[in-house]
Amino acid sequence: MGPTFVVEKYDENEESHDLRVLPVNWKFNGWGQKVPDNAFDDTVANQVAAYCLPEIGPTIHKDFVLEGGSIHVDGEGTVLTTEECLLHKNRNPALTKSEIEFRLLESLGAEKIIWLPRGLYADEDTNGHIDNFCCFSGPGEVILAWCDDPADEQYHISREAFEVLSNTLDAKGRKLSIVKLHIPSPMYYTAEDLESLPSSPSSPSDVDEYTRTVGQRLAGSYVNFYIANGGIVCPSFSQPEADERAKSVLESVFPGRKVVMVPDGKDILLGGGNIHCITQQQPVAGGYYR
Repeated sequence: MGPTFVVEKYDENEESHDLRVLPVNWKFNGWGQKVPDNAFDDTVANQVAAYCLPEIGPTIHKDFVLEGGSIHVDGEGTVLTTEECLLHKNRNPALTKSEIEFRLLESLGAEKIIWLPRGLYADEDTNGHIDNFCCFSGPGEVILAWCDDPADEQYHISREAFEVLSNTLDAKGRKLSIVKLHIPSPMYYTAEDLESLPSSPSSPSDVDEYTRTVGQRLAGSYVNFYIANGGIVCPSFSQPEADERAKSVLESVFPGRKVVMVPDGKDILLGGGNIHCITQQQPVAGGYYR
C-alpha cells in the first residue's frame, strides 16, 4: 500500500541532469477486495512520501489498482509481474491486459513487461505477488523460487516460470540468467497459529470467499527478501538446512552485501507476506541497488 519510488527521466538536451526521486501512489483496494475496510490503508502512500521526500510536494496519483509487491524492476526498463495478480478480476476488471501493460510501463518509465503466469503456490493473500516468487538481483539476472519435489504443486509452477524466463529477453535484449532459490519445506496453519491472529480475513459477499483455516498451506519463500544499503534482509523458517542453503545462495548472488536472516519468519507469514511485503525500497537518483 506504500508508494513506489521512481527516478525522473531527464532530457539529454538539457544542461542540468539533476534527477529527482518521485513517489507513485497507486490505488489500493485491500489486495483485490479481501480486506473491505481499507480507506485508511489507501492514505499510507501519501504519508510515507511526505515523510521520506517532503521537498517534492504531492505524490503522483494513479487511478490504477496495484500493490508494490506485485512488481519487480531491474532499473533498466524491465518489469516482472504475474498474470495471476495483475489480471485478477478484483483489481482492474475494466482493463484489458494490453491496457494494464500500457499504464504500468507509462507509470514506471519502463519499456518491457515479463509476464509470469502464476506466483508462488498457495499465495492466496495476494493472488501471486511476484515478490514472493521471482525478483531481479541485477540487470539480466533473476532469482526464482524453486522446488525439486514433483509431488509438490510448486514444482510445476516454478518450471512454468523457468520456461518463460528462459525464452524471454529483457528490455536491453539480454538473455536472463536464472538463479534457483529453493523454498522451505511446506508449512501449514495450525489451530494455535489461527488463535494468534487478531482475526481471520474474510471477503465481502460480492467476491470470492477467503478465510484462513487449519491445515491450509502457507506461502513460504526465501525470495521475499529486502535489499538494503550494504545488506540483504531475508526471512528464515526454523528449518536449519533450508535456511542455511538460502543464505548461502544469497551470499553468492550478492557478494558485496551482508545477508541477515530474520528468525521466526513464519510469524510474519501467518498474517500474509513477509520481509519484502512490509518494506519498500527508495532508490538513489541515478544509482542502482547492486
